[in-house]
Amino acid sequence: MNQHYPFCLPPLPYGYAGLEPFLDQSTLHFHHDCHWKTYVERLNEALKPYPQYHAMTLPQLLIQAPSMPEPLQTAVRNNGGGAYNHEIYFSLMNRPNQGGQPTGQLRQEIDRWFGSFDQWKQQMKDAGISQFGSGYAWLVWERDRLEIVKTSNQDTPDLRTQFPVMNVDVWEHAYYLCYQNRRPGYVENWFCLIDWKRVSQRFEERMENRGADFL
Repeated sequence: MNQHYPFCLPPLPYGYAGLEPFLDQSTLHFHHDCHWKTYVERLNEALKPYPQYHAMTLPQLLIQAPSMPEPLQTAVRNNGGGAYNHEIYFSLMNRPNQGGQPTGQLRQEIDRWFGSFDQWKQQMKDAGISQFGSGYAWLVWERDRLEIVKTSNQDTPDLRTQFPVMNVDVWEHAYYLCYQNRRPGYVENWFCLIDWKRVSQRFEERMENRGADFL
């Protein structure tokens, strides 16, 4: 997240077959090499005429977007959001964990705010399934507690007050080649792909730097 203009497409942290059988090679090629890549390219195109924003990181751009000139606001919101959301989504998955669960501080906070891991899982699943149209379901740390939120299209959580712990992409292109219109099956299997070690590390780093700018 410390990149600035011109932004580059990050490689996947695993091979294209690395998430099988829950997400296949065709889905990852299509999602990473076409969709995510296009958001990065269009963001760079939009920013090119505005050197005053070239030193900003992606989160900084998203926070500053409402004060930018039109039509840059829309381009940053849509394409910057697409780049940001996909980076979180892909970076926090890995080889199927076959039902692994978080440990340490993140597990404690999940139990504290949702009652249990199973109750959190059900609420997260419900959020992903019930998101109307395209978008994401997120686990965020807001001020002093964990929350589940939903965003439409490529919108992000409020990065001024909400730290994105993890997300699940429920755009159809994230799952349609494998699951067709069976979003519930995709979301259920997404839990088997969560890299809990990386998610927990991300959360603990945030907790260690609560007073700092997490962007």
